[in-house]
Amino acid sequence: MDVPRLSEVLSNPRARWRQRVGEHWHRLWWRQCVLCASTRDPVGLCAGCRRDLPLCLSACPRCGLPDTEGAICGRCLKHPPAFEVTTALYRYAYPLDRLIHRLKYGADFAVARALGACAVRTVPRPPVDFIVPVPLHASRLAERGFNQSLELARPLARAWQCELLIRDVGRIRATQDQVGLPWRARQKNLRKAFACRVRLEGAHVLLVDDVMTTGATLDALAQCLREAGAATVRNLVMARTPMR
Repeated sequence: MDVPRLSEVLSNPRARWRQRVGEHWHRLWWRQCVLCASTRDPVGLCAGCRRDLPLCLSACPRCGLPDTEGAICGRCLKHPPAFEVTTALYRYAYPLDRLIHRLKYGADFAVARALGACAVRTVPRPPVDFIVPVPLHASRLAERGFNQSLELARPLARAWQCELLIRDVGRIRATQDQVGLPWRARQKNLRKAFACRVRLEGAHVLLVDDVMTTGATLDALAQCLREAGAATVRNLVMARTPMR
């Protein structure tokens, strides 16, 4: 049987319409890679670039600190945090740190979609009732215009069909910038910084953030949610810094 030429097929209006629809869906589902920009992938990060991201391996199961041979680290043994588990996808190192910077300071939401999609592919759905993106204070939110943790949490909530708690959990006190502060200073800085306006009796909650440094922010937020009745609190972060 003779195979029709492409020009003959496309002379049919219905065939032309189907081709346009196919090209449209290809653009929608196969996004440009946010790292190399030369390959399209449904995740938004091509397979080659995903292999280049530094995984957070042999981490403390409690705080996600890398290179503890999978054992609970000394700090978590001495000062147990209010959260039970931390899953960190990557180390905060090149090229992941560049992606986080583009999201946080360049409002590159394609990065949030790509990292969120990677998390959905990599992490099994945790046994949680609610997802809480780490909130920003109103002044910081007005300055930045968006909450990067919320943008990272959206793909997770959608894929896992889990409710996002946004308006009921807030940062009620503007705090000093955490950059450069040691662990104890961060803890003091974050005291009574968060508030939960609903009761969470027996609920299991997942906190989502971009980068975990000392864990002081997530610990303070977890304490707030535990005081509101949450049974368990766990963390999912895109990147974890090594011990400083």
